[in-house]
Amino acid sequence: MQEDLADVLNEIECPDLGIGIVDMGLVYVAEWNAKGIEVAFTTTSPSCPFGDALLRQINDILRHRFREAASIHVQLVLDPPWTLERLTDNARNKLGWTGAGTATAPLAHFWSGFASRSWKN
Repeated sequence: MQEDLADVLNEIECPDLGIGIVDMGLVYVAEWNAKGIEVAFTTTSPSCPFGDALLRQINDILRHRFREAASIHVQLVLDPPWTLERLTDNARNKLGWTGAGTATAPLAHFWSGFASRSWKN
């Protein structure tokens, strides 16, 4: 992923968490070559209602910041599916997952705490 594109794309935040989409690991491809800019991104789940909005935001920011690009092609892809392992260290820090070792450790801790609660009817 080209750094100039990654920096601009990371200004767009995941609507659910307020973390940049690059740090969230939602951007799979961000390339700029003689043909133009190509971006492939995903959402955290196939049923995410923000896919179209993110697509528009990505198109808008790229067209504004890289007017000299011959073309801009943005595609929402669902395969491979997004996983927690795609989170950057920066995203993990923002989520308070520092020192956890892996992206899934906090989730496992959450679920173990959730399951051990006593629930009343």
